[in-house]
Amino acid sequence: MHNGGMNDAAGALQSPGVFFGWRVVAAAFVLASFGWGVGFYGPPVYLHEVQATRGWPVLLVSAAVTVHFLVGAVVVANLPELYRRYGLPRVTKGGCVALALGVLGWAVAAEPWQLLVAALLSGAGWVAMGAAAVNAIIAPWFARTRPAALAMAYNGASIGGVVFSPLWVAAIGLLGFPWAAAIIGLVMIAAVLLLADHIFSRTPETMGLRPDGDAAGAPAAAMLSPQARPLPGAALWRDRRFLTLAAGMALGLVAQVGLIAHLFSLLVPALGGQGAGLAMGAATACAIAGRSLVGWLMPAGADRRRIACASYAVQFAGAVLLILAAGESVPLLLLGVVLFGAGIGNATSLPPLIAQVEFVKDDVPRVVPLIVAIGQGSYAFAPAAFGAIRALADGAVQAGAPQLVFIAAAAIQLLAIGCFLAGRRR
Repeated sequence: MHNGGMNDAAGALQSPGVFFGWRVVAAAFVLASFGWGVGFYGPPVYLHEVQATRGWPVLLVSAAVTVHFLVGAVVVANLPELYRRYGLPRVTKGGCVALALGVLGWAVAAEPWQLLVAALLSGAGWVAMGAAAVNAIIAPWFARTRPAALAMAYNGASIGGVVFSPLWVAAIGLLGFPWAAAIIGLVMIAAVLLLADHIFSRTPETMGLRPDGDAAGAPAAAMLSPQARPLPGAALWRDRRFLTLAAGMALGLVAQVGLIAHLFSLLVPALGGQGAGLAMGAATACAIAGRSLVGWLMPAGADRRRIACASYAVQFAGAVLLILAAGESVPLLLLGVVLFGAGIGNATSLPPLIAQVEFVKDDVPRVVPLIVAIGQGSYAFAPAAFGAIRALADGAVQAGAPQLVFIAAAAIQLLAIGCFLAGRRR
């Protein structure tokens, strides 16, 4: 009787000809939009609003943003254990509520210690809707077509930036920060609770389905590298593939987050405020296009590390053009932004896809959260580090500030490429 009820429910959710996994992708897209829109693209807006209304030092509020990302790195490293203990739907719902309460805390904090508590809540919550969480949601449903599925789901992160960055500014200007945080938080909670209960609570096994929607009896997709072997416990931390994958992802994200944090202000002298804003929007559009193209066109047997290197090489070329523009050549600046933007999305989506083929199935749920945690813990300091580079350049030669920032980004991208190449099996 129980099995019959489960089959009836599965039949109601599984429309003829539509693999339920693609509904999971759509739900993960929405989750990523909220997660990044509130938890990643939101903090720079929160920082500005808190500093402007409280009059607290920028260093203090900036430290809260760093805490937000660092505590998230600790939590994301422990997501596999949380999923095992409480289940993915409960962890997702709990993270969403924590994020909403944390952002509300940013809005109403009257003392610095209250801001710190809010940052702890928001940082711990948003990673349950971030990169590792999206990968955990998608992985059971796709093997052969996982690159395309992850690309579509992760594009929600970019859309989150496009939608929520101006939404936060407009909502705060119209309603004030507390009401804006409360309303957006409630909408997010309602949406995520529905998705968790009706989509994320399903698995291929409970619905009698196979990954990629393959028919019963079809041979399983052979994605695993023949060199892959189990890496229990501390053995993972001695593995060259893991160490180079984690380092490559972290370096790529440091270069991206550090440069993007300052790119708008670096473009304003040549493009003006409106032009710089349009250029940032173009970078986001290129990120979506680049991630989608790689996800859909990457051959099943491709060397995914080489593809990651190619993506970083395109970004390196973009940074070189930004250097050559010398802060004055508009065509070079725009082309540099386009090329750099084309690889932004792949820096998040390609490392989990590399993990899929280089590590055994039981290790992948541990590898992906760890590399995401290392990346997040690293890029938490990137805006400040690149700010220090700008300050040093300003103190030496005023005209050299933009070039030095772009040189730093290009150099870090080359280091990331070296890490990915160093981990390849020969």
